[in-house]
Amino acid sequence: MSTAWNLLLIGSLLLVGCRVNKPGKVESEMAKEVKHKITVGGKDDLNPVPATEANIAEGREHFGHHCGVCHGLDGEATGVPFADKMSPPVPSLSSKDVQDYKDGQLKWIIENGINPSGMPAWKGTLSDEEMWKVVDFLRHLPPKGSLGIPDVYREEEKEHEHMEKDKHDH
Repeated sequence: MSTAWNLLLIGSLLLVGCRVNKPGKVESEMAKEVKHKITVGGKDDLNPVPATEANIAEGREHFGHHCGVCHGLDGEATGVPFADKMSPPVPSLSSKDVQDYKDGQLKWIIENGINPSGMPAWKGTLSDEEMWKVVDFLRHLPPKGSLGIPDVYREEEKEHEHMEKDKHDH
């Protein structure tokens, strides 16, 4: 790009200002379509791990251990104090937007993460079979709130209550 174009671009940004706003409906729909059809791989990958009760239960354990800190134990961010403050917010994994992904795409997201959303890549931490079991769990999420809140936040609540009690006792 020429120097004149660079100066014009910089000048325009200075005049207009650089603001970050919540994306509108059109922007959100476009981003969703791009993710579903272009940027998220694995669309044609089939889950080789059958969704048996045992595999779903193992997927739930892996999910709770690795994913529950952000997504809650139920995939609905139940008990996660910062979930709606993230940019973008932590999604409901039972939502149509998430459930519309193919199994291979969900596994791809678990494996590779999504930049810059805060969703980390689990490749090298979870095996392929473990990731597929998490996908099985994602397809069989329990009702919102039915699994309680992650232990880390329960411990935080108790510690906070203890600190408040000590403050009032002195």
